[in-house]
Amino acid sequence: MNLNPQTTAFVFPGQGSQAVGMGKELAETYPIAKETFDEADSILGFSLSKLVWDRPAEELNETINTQPALYVHSVAAWRTFILHYRDFRPATVAGHSLGELSALTASGALSFSDGLRLVRTRGELMKRAGDQDPGGMAAILGVDIPALDKVCAEASTADEVVQVANDNCPGQVVISGHKAALERAIAGAKAAGAKRALPLQVSIAAHSPLMTTIQDDWNAAVDACAMEKPQIPVVGNVYAKPMLTAEELRADIKAQMQSRVRWTESVQVMQINGIRAYVEAGSGEVLLGMIKRIDPSSIRCPLGKPGDFVTLKE
Repeated sequence: MNLNPQTTAFVFPGQGSQAVGMGKELAETYPIAKETFDEADSILGFSLSKLVWDRPAEELNETINTQPALYVHSVAAWRTFILHYRDFRPATVAGHSLGELSALTASGALSFSDGLRLVRTRGELMKRAGDQDPGGMAAILGVDIPALDKVCAEASTADEVVQVANDNCPGQVVISGHKAALERAIAGAKAAGAKRALPLQVSIAAHSPLMTTIQDDWNAAVDACAMEKPQIPVVGNVYAKPMLTAEELRADIKAQMQSRVRWTESVQVMQINGIRAYVEAGSGEVLLGMIKRIDPSSIRCPLGKPGDFVTLKE
């Protein structure tokens, strides 16, 4: 597959893309990928690789494990790619929610070790927030953002809030907040013509004000990490624009904790800036499916298994 670096973006998945065994084939085929998982095991002080490859899905699906697992697989795929395509530097990188931290590492702004510790902290803090102030999330299909913003505003009260958490692609949105407000919003979305309105199996209200209790600790964790000027522009979730300074990157990943993931706008910005091909580095093809809805004419390539690297060479 003949990709042009100047019109190619690498994108990195977030929670929901995980699968038991992810990265195992890659590590068995490419030494650099195995070294990445081994390095992660050493940094974390336990065998993340065994947890991802050999343990039940219930363990992997715990947010404190899911987040580092996805990050490590994405970085392993990225490192494998740049080792084999040394002269290829994509024009842009971006990540969905957690994936933004993978994008920061790919951009050169955040070291792998600092990024992994930050991702682990992110999972721990979000779990704590979910324990302290349980909430929920729901996928809404077939209602546009302005209508859903109105539904969420009407479903919220002073003490119970719900808001758009992920603007994934046209017709696919995730909302997040207090359970009672979430239930009201689900009913409101159905009344507004939603094709489906499905509660997700989570107790964490990500990208909502329910993350307020951990915001200060998250800010401190971000500030404690060395952040460099990115070598590749990063399109952020919150500002949905290419970011070129360490200060912008810090601000975006701090604000991301309570703000919506503006993925539709992020892809549209990349499209406007000349991106025609998207490579999803890591587990699954969730982002490629969203991108297909946003930019149907784009070229889309997964990059998480050895076979994907073979396809790239064809």
